[in-house]
Amino acid sequence: MKKRYALCLITCIVMTLCLFGIHNLTKTEEKHIKVGFIFVGDEITPYTNNFIKARNHIKEVYGDRIECVTTYNVTEGQIEKPLQELIDGGCDYIIAASYGYGPDVKAVAKKYPNIQFCVPTGDNANEKPVLSNYHNCFGEIYQGRYVCGKVAGMKIKQMIDENIITKEQAKVGYVAAFPLPEVISGYTSFYLGVRSVVPEAVMTVKYTNTWSSYSTEKQAAKELVDEDCVVISQHSDTVGPAAICENAQRDIPVYHVGYNQSMTDIAPTRSLVSCCVDYSSYFEQSVYALLHDKKIEECIDGRTYKQDAMAGIDKGWVRILDINEAIVPKGTKEMVEDTIEKIEKGKLEVFSGPFTGVSVFDRNDKINLNTPYKENANSSSPSFSYVLDDVITIEKMKEE
Repeated sequence: MKKRYALCLITCIVMTLCLFGIHNLTKTEEKHIKVGFIFVGDEITPYTNNFIKARNHIKEVYGDRIECVTTYNVTEGQIEKPLQELIDGGCDYIIAASYGYGPDVKAVAKKYPNIQFCVPTGDNANEKPVLSNYHNCFGEIYQGRYVCGKVAGMKIKQMIDENIITKEQAKVGYVAAFPLPEVISGYTSFYLGVRSVVPEAVMTVKYTNTWSSYSTEKQAAKELVDEDCVVISQHSDTVGPAAICENAQRDIPVYHVGYNQSMTDIAPTRSLVSCCVDYSSYFEQSVYALLHDKKIEECIDGRTYKQDAMAGIDKGWVRILDINEAIVPKGTKEMVEDTIEKIEKGKLEVFSGPFTGVSVFDRNDKINLNTPYKENANSSSPSFSYVLDDVITIEKMKEE
């Protein structure tokens, strides 16, 4: 009997030591990585601040398993030096968050196959040469733009119903950065959202030819205010347009729809709503993949296409921010919820309707939206590059 007890005791001790050893072994072999970030701006600009939030998210999720190093205010075309510094500093994963970084980052990625690189909003990951260590990602932001357009449309309809403006005065303005598909897709989906509520609405677009210039964006917005736009939205990186709308001195108010962050603090009496791409999920899931020696795209909860990943409102990659209940019409929140549900269930085609358009890249390339256009069909980067006939006008900014 004593021998049996002794044997049980010895067995328990051995098992405890084995478990302790396995635990320590696992703890010892737990992988750590260093993640580098290159940003085109800093926390002052909504675009970069949006990425900073996603970076902070992964720091909270993974704690000391990751080390983050960040370089701010890197102009497109001048990324090689800060990129090399992150490489020399031992980064395992580098995220360069601006569209224009793409060609330079991909060229460097080819030289360092053991380091993973990602350019969010980029569009060249699946172009030859396709590199296993170079990735793109983007949220299907046209969904958020469309929802925000419907919010703007409801406000314009209220102004018409209350005789503040006539149907003929339903004019929308848009401060756009560059004539690129990402921007064109954004302002078109926004306009189609407005149009779904106010069929008489038309839109004027002004290109700033810069992603982030507070003064230039303000100038473009000011010109649109002077042209009697009643709602102004933007695909540009600063809060300049919101500030112009808030401080516009005229009898008819001009409302604002933001991008990348809520702008109700900038324009509390004029900001209707904003939308953004939330990169937190992609950053978290791609870091998880590297910590567990997996391919990034295998760990993404979204749609992937080769070296590219995307998702929309249904996965939380696109978010509607701060509906300003103080100024939006009654029923706006319910409309937003209903529209989101239809998008999530695939019951709503955004790029559709009695519209024709011409590509900015080829005047012979025309489109008819009676056959719906499928945005983000094979890439996370938007591809719609057509300016709609008759209803959207492109105007140059005035010379200062």
